[in-house]
Amino acid sequence: MRTALRVGVIGGSLGGLFTAALLHQAGHDVTVLERSRAGLARRGAGLVGQQDLFDVLARLGLTSVLRSGVEARERITLGRRGEVLHRDPTPQTQLSWDYIYDGLRALIPAGRYRLGSAVTEVRSDGRHATVRIEDGTTIPFDLVVGADGLNSVVRRAVAPERSDNRYVGYLTWRGLVPEAALPERAADILLERFAFYTAPGAHMLGYLVPGPDGQTAPGRRRYNWVWYRSLPSPELERLMVACGHGAASTSLAPGDLPADLRQSLVAAAAAELPVPFADAVAAEPRPFLQALYDYVAPRMAAPSVALVGDAAVVVRPHTAMGAAKAAGDAMALVDLLGTELSLADALATYDRDRLPVGRAIARYGQELGDSLPL
Repeated sequence: MRTALRVGVIGGSLGGLFTAALLHQAGHDVTVLERSRAGLARRGAGLVGQQDLFDVLARLGLTSVLRSGVEARERITLGRRGEVLHRDPTPQTQLSWDYIYDGLRALIPAGRYRLGSAVTEVRSDGRHATVRIEDGTTIPFDLVVGADGLNSVVRRAVAPERSDNRYVGYLTWRGLVPEAALPERAADILLERFAFYTAPGAHMLGYLVPGPDGQTAPGRRRYNWVWYRSLPSPELERLMVACGHGAASTSLAPGDLPADLRQSLVAAAAAELPVPFADAVAAEPRPFLQALYDYVAPRMAAPSVALVGDAAVVVRPHTAMGAAKAAGDAMALVDLLGTELSLADALATYDRDRLPVGRAIARYGQELGDSLPL
């Protein structure tokens, strides 16, 4: 299909922006509908570079983003007292979610990234798809792409028989702090390295990422930490309510955690983690949280509707492949729309090609999770 399509991309995070930017580059008429009223800038943390991520950024001409990685010179595993138990000299590149988001966002024409546009329903008549926004407005499209993540609304139009996520029994606390905020004793161990710690009920890792505007000079970077902790579902619900959210909420944004609960988290870190990681947790004034879920759609496309990223297959962060998988989905979908295939055949081929990839990555993430004492 080489005819320009009118496409609605539901969700304006990285997966939606990859898709929208590639579609716009290919000449399609694209509108991004994002639920958030304030936007998503400065909402992310760090990303580990993967090939599909590098490929999509190169295709979109974001060479400055590609040059803004921070390299960890080695991987280390810490013991409970903060000593280095193991070293792996394999280097690894980390990127800034913020800087990637800003670069992608700038590629979307003014007025085509609509904030405060929470989609409540998607319907397809087989030839077109219509979205309904929270205010009752309906918008018709030739194609709707669901990039609306874990709690996808578009997913229900593609897989109404199986659209619910399954909580895996643990979550991630995260922080992103200026490297200068780390005490010297933590900085000496953690900076320039990709560090890990594992103990019963917990798994911790951390690494440097660029500054918010892509800064890579020492002193201007940020330290990204991720603390996996077991938490039964009833306790997760109580935590969400204590933070002023609904019991079914799945995440806390920076600033959502009340001061007393943050102090409890800092105290738990001091009691459970090696000193360098406990210091990193204490240095973050606004920790944020993401509960972890599994979901694999039975299909990734229906007439005039497609899913990308976590809307289709939720990938556990152990894999470090969530953003790369979304990039791969976006490239595959847009490439197929540029062939001589009809829209229906392009979507069928997309489903056939990408669902096995998503299933394999999801299974890999589950195996990694099962190997941890969480």
